[in-house]
Amino acid sequence: MTIRVMLVDDQELLRTGFRMILQSQGDIEITAEAGDGQQALQVLERTEVDVILMDVRMPRLDGVQATRRICLTEDGAPRPNAPHVLILTTFDLDEYAFAALKAGASGFLLKDVPPVELVAAIRSVHAGDAVVAPTTTRRMIDRFAEVLPVPRSTPGSPVLAPLTDREREVFLLVSQGLSNGEIAARLTLSEATVKTHVGRILAKLNLRDRVQAVVLAYEAGLVRAGAGE
Repeated sequence: MTIRVMLVDDQELLRTGFRMILQSQGDIEITAEAGDGQQALQVLERTEVDVILMDVRMPRLDGVQATRRICLTEDGAPRPNAPHVLILTTFDLDEYAFAALKAGASGFLLKDVPPVELVAAIRSVHAGDAVVAPTTTRRMIDRFAEVLPVPRSTPGSPVLAPLTDREREVFLLVSQGLSNGEIAARLTLSEATVKTHVGRILAKLNLRDRVQAVVLAYEAGLVRAGAGE
């Protein structure tokens, strides 16, 4: 299956570099490009795209606002069949990149990412995974807690009402930054069972990936910045 990719960056030279890397892959096709978020939205009206490489700091409409409009509905729910967005940033843990993850992006990459990692990231988000390791997600929550709203409720929040007791256990461990393997060891389950639980949790809570699950856990008061350090 060919992965249709869109490049969104106001630096044409950077788009050219990414295009050269990606066009050499047999399963990746560059189907569109845009110089800012506003142009990206216009292009998406007429072009089918699977994955978007999105810069954050651009004129007219930045990557955070564009990502929100691409990935989320007006009421903040994930938009069905929306392309997956990978944020491009100059600095690790850029607050703009974090804001874009909250807006529905599936991960972030540094602009100097090695070609092999860039290709792997595109394939991962196309498969439905998030390109942020659980431990990195946990560190991001700790680092940028100030950009998150004050937790709106306490543990046991009704937001988790759709989950079974076991799913709540798994959700809590996901929110603490544990991988599927670590959760399996903690709960004496198979890794495949944990993966199934995580999939059901995301579906029931209308979340795209574990990045969004961690953000929800913070907002629901289940985790605190700096917890576990």
